Amino acid sequence: MTRTLAIAAAAVLVVALAALYFLTVGSGSDDRFAQCREGKVGGGAEIGGPFTLVDENGETVTDQDVIDKPALIYFGYTFCPDVCPLDMSRNVEAVEVLEERGRMVKPVFISIDPERDTPEMLTDFTDNLHPRLLGLTGSPEQIRAASQAYRTYYQKQEPEEGDEDYYLVDHSTFTYLVLPEIGFVEFFRRDIGPDRMADRVECFMDAM
Repeated sequence: MTRTLAIAAAAVLVVALAALYFLTVGSGSDDRFAQCREGKVGGGAEIGGPFTLVDENGETVTDQDVIDKPALIYFGYTFCPDVCPLDMSRNVEAVEVLEERGRMVKPVFISIDPERDTPEMLTDFTDNLHPRLLGLTGSPEQIRAASQAYRTYYQKQEPEEGDEDYYLVDHSTFTYLVLPEIGFVEFFRRDIGPDRMADRVECFMDAM
C-alpha cells in the first residue's frame, strides 16, 4: 500500500511540474533557455526558493550560500539502499564531465531523513562519492520547508518490528538544476545518463 501511494504521489508530482511549466513558461517565446529543454516539461518560477539548512560541518547555511554557482540538487537519504547512491553517482559523473570541459557545477545532496542523517553521516556519504559534493540536513521543519519549495515528495515508512532505527523513506527522484541569481531552470529524471545531463547543463550555462 505504501509503495502504491508513493508511485501515485510521484505521478501527481510530474503532472504538477508539467502544469507549472505551462503556467510560467508557456510556449517558450520569452524563455531564454527554450533551446536547452527536452520535451514540454521544464522551468517554472514556482519551483525553488529560500531555504535554511545545516551543512556537513554543522554550520547553518541558506540557499544563497549553497547556490553560489550552478548546482545540481537532489533530495534523498544516506540509508537509501539503491536509488539514491545510483542517482548521486550519475550526478557526480555529470559534474566530472562538465569539469573536464572547464565548467564548474556544484553537486548538492539534501537529506529528507533528518532523524538519522547527522552532519557526520552526510560527511561519510558525500566523501565516498565526490570531494565537492555538499551534503545538507537540518531540523524536520527545515527539511520540510526545503522540500516544499522544490515540490518534492517524501514519506517515511513504518520501521521494521523490533528495529525502530531501520526504515525506508519513499521519495521523488528528480535532480534540479538551479542557477545563481536565476533559480530553478530544469529538472532531470532518472533515465538520463551523465553525458546527456552534462550536455544539457552546459546548454543552460551557455544561455545564462
